[in-house]
Amino acid sequence: MTLTVQPHRETLGLKDGRLFVGGQFRDAEETWTHRHPATGEEIGRFAVATPRDVDDAVLAARKAFDDGVWSRARVQERIRVLLRYANLLRENADELRGLQALDNGVPLSFGQIYATSVGIAADIFEHHAGWIDKAGGQTLPPYQGGDHLAMTFREPVGVVAAILPWNAPFVLFAQKLAPALAAGCTVVVKPSEFASFCVIRMVELLTEAGLPDGVVNLVTGPGEPTGQALIAHPLVDKISFTGSRAVGRKIVEASAGTMKRVSLELGGKSPALVFADAPNVGLAAMTCMGMVTMGLSGQACVAHTRALVAREVQEEFVAMATMMAGAVTFGDPFDPAVLASPLINERQLERVLGYIDRGQEEGARLVTGGTRLDGEFASGNFVAPTIFADVSNDMAVARDEIFGPVLTVVPFDDEDEAVRLANDTDYGLGAGIYTNDVKRAFRVAKSLRAGMVGVNGFQLEPHVPFGGYKQSGLGREGGQSAYEAYTELKTVMMPLTDELM
Repeated sequence: MTLTVQPHRETLGLKDGRLFVGGQFRDAEETWTHRHPATGEEIGRFAVATPRDVDDAVLAARKAFDDGVWSRARVQERIRVLLRYANLLRENADELRGLQALDNGVPLSFGQIYATSVGIAADIFEHHAGWIDKAGGQTLPPYQGGDHLAMTFREPVGVVAAILPWNAPFVLFAQKLAPALAAGCTVVVKPSEFASFCVIRMVELLTEAGLPDGVVNLVTGPGEPTGQALIAHPLVDKISFTGSRAVGRKIVEASAGTMKRVSLELGGKSPALVFADAPNVGLAAMTCMGMVTMGLSGQACVAHTRALVAREVQEEFVAMATMMAGAVTFGDPFDPAVLASPLINERQLERVLGYIDRGQEEGARLVTGGTRLDGEFASGNFVAPTIFADVSNDMAVARDEIFGPVLTVVPFDDEDEAVRLANDTDYGLGAGIYTNDVKRAFRVAKSLRAGMVGVNGFQLEPHVPFGGYKQSGLGREGGQSAYEAYTELKTVMMPLTDELM
């Protein structure tokens, strides 16, 4: 049997992707063909924005910002647009999930999970709509006396370049655009070339919600030339990027010339610390393995891919994780029985298989998996769920972000060693703690150098900050911190003279 997703493309009535500039869709001189990761089929063609196209998009955003068509619109109108948009996302959720399945192969069965959820994206827009009428500053009395007053104001930062990865387009579109629009910014959004269908539709829905022309513009294409032209553009005031450390470094370098504001989320090698007194070692193992295999197949920045497990319960943990690995199903992402996605492309497939080979060369014990799926799955980028046990924290499989369905299990002997191992990484995005001791949970959580820590479970919510320490990035998305990241803080010193009283 040959796996195919072409009938779903026809059902959704897809057209080739175009650019969206100044309120109008338009074609580009060049196009890029996307092959579906589950089948290898040519699934769509997308416009490749040239530097000139990017310039047009930035100029449209600049004009809309300078004209104040959004930032100076009435507060209740801006709130209404964002709330209407949240409703449109929910009303079109089935279509959007189908587009995502065609983009990156994430199965429909995981359409309600945070990273792949249209509903969470809608929640994020609703949350940030609530900040629009709360953008207050402070009024401060004279510090050393006198007849003046100090006041602070939050104003939109300006034109934002929002650059999205392919793995979670719904939520990351919302995490970047919702606070930017709430603050009054204008945006040029560039989706990954591997996940453009759903983002094009999300932009289209913004116009249906009543967003003025030019406030959000869309350029599609790869990092070179499209992304490079966007991050280097002198009229971009802020860059918000989610992706690899290598690209993050290029963005920091490109931003230096004009001192662009930068928000970066650059991945992780997140540890799960499983102590012997965990309420349920088996459930902890299933949670970790589920994050590494189900849905995105480990292609999630915050997945707990490094399990630090008390030595006395390591085998119990590994046995349950292995059982979980055996329950994973692959295939047509539109099939409700399918639970996991393929890797996004051949390059990532080869990268993951290379790390699996390296893990065995370095002496890690391969418990299960480690191979590419064959048979009816041979044309797709599928890797069997893989577990390494007896891993040393200095091995590449324990240190590098593999971005695939690979779980490494590192044993520890006591709490101090567990914390030391957890912090012995270049990353610091997320972490999990599994223990029945409340004091230990607080003690360890405070000791971990990570931006998000879950105790006996892990979840992300729209109103809490999301981001990491160390090389996991700069800044936070979510909640008040995200809104403030799209603003500049202005101080006004007001003399209290008779003429101004």
